[in-house]
Amino acid sequence: MSTRTLKRRVLAGAGALSLALTGGVVALTGPAQAATKTTPVPVKCVAPAPQPGANGNQDYTITVPDTAKAGETVPITIDPGETPVIPMFTIDTVNTIKAKLLVGGVAQTVTSPAVPSHQEANKKSDPPAFSGTIKIPDGSEGTTVQITIDQVVTDADLGGTVYTTTCTPDPRPSASVGSIAVEALPKDPVTTKLTPNSGKAGTAVVATGANFPAGPVTCSALLAGAATGDTGTGTADASGAATCNITVTKKADAIKIDGSVPPAKPFVFVEEQAGVKNPVDIEVLPGPLALGPKDGQPAVSFGSVTVNGKAQSVFGAFNAATVQDFRGGTLGWDVTATRTPFLNQTTGHAMAKAQLGIQPSCTVTNPDSPSTCTAGAPGAITETPMKVASQAAGGDELTGGEFAVGGAAMLQLPPFMFADTYQSVVTFSIA
Repeated sequence: MSTRTLKRRVLAGAGALSLALTGGVVALTGPAQAATKTTPVPVKCVAPAPQPGANGNQDYTITVPDTAKAGETVPITIDPGETPVIPMFTIDTVNTIKAKLLVGGVAQTVTSPAVPSHQEANKKSDPPAFSGTIKIPDGSEGTTVQITIDQVVTDADLGGTVYTTTCTPDPRPSASVGSIAVEALPKDPVTTKLTPNSGKAGTAVVATGANFPAGPVTCSALLAGAATGDTGTGTADASGAATCNITVTKKADAIKIDGSVPPAKPFVFVEEQAGVKNPVDIEVLPGPLALGPKDGQPAVSFGSVTVNGKAQSVFGAFNAATVQDFRGGTLGWDVTATRTPFLNQTTGHAMAKAQLGIQPSCTVTNPDSPSTCTAGAPGAITETPMKVASQAAGGDELTGGEFAVGGAAMLQLPPFMFADTYQSVVTFSIA
């Protein structure tokens, strides 16, 4: 395992919003149905003067489909429940609610129609339920998209003058108030392996595949993409695993189970040649799995913020670290991140409630890399290792390559703290 240390600095400021970004992988079966969930959400509400604000729980009842497709627009119903705000006087207004949501980490707003409201003095307001739509994020296939509340704004129109009440979850965003399982993409039939994958004329080869319809299958030998005339037969079981037997009698450079998507699996045809044979041997040694630079990156400054007693967030970016996998095998890897508390070791001041989040990214930097990489789910970096990027093991396929791992960063600060300079050390590790 190798490690890389990144230093992050921030000048003392204000504003605490706690990060709650989640995701997960699920298997999907059955038709989509509506799922309703009620979640008590701790909120802090700021009301227009002279109405005082209030803190408390607000029960949000959210109805969304159980399942959906990536990129699909789906219905959502929001019942806000009683707010903790208790008006000082009786009033009739026309209210519009704007629920600012995070859908799989993507900001979306659902707006209610303008509805007349009669509010009694000294009684909690109970806004009506309203419906709208949200879009399932692209690229979320095979995951469970979590819905959280980032903020709810109510505009009350009184004779043409609009009074705004803002309720913010604490921590912000809220815990999940609903979830939608996103359907996985259908899997194409593929040829997975040849045994053996080389030989001379007369070699019997077993081709295996995955995702085929159950029943008989056929397979073909190819040369420069054209069929050579050698074919074979086999079967696919109920799970889609196919086995096909073929004997190679003519020169071929690939074999595939018919119906599978390209590419076919390569086959090395050994031609008999007359004359004196002279074997040539070479040993290929494995290279390292490395994360760099080992000496760390320059500190990324989040700039400066000023204490104002309110929640604030600041944004930055983690510099891309290089991943080199030269092991020449079929293994995968994971990059994880941890951090230390925000401290000023000279003064002893600390920001215990500060939270640091990352929206990871991972890109292939060498086009000849046999593998791709996957960025981890957005979330908070803590003392517990958080997966920020990975390369899947290849099974029978070669893995490796060169990659860049980084991501957008968000720092959420408490509303009050010592004015000072603080530092947290973020460590990225690979295994």
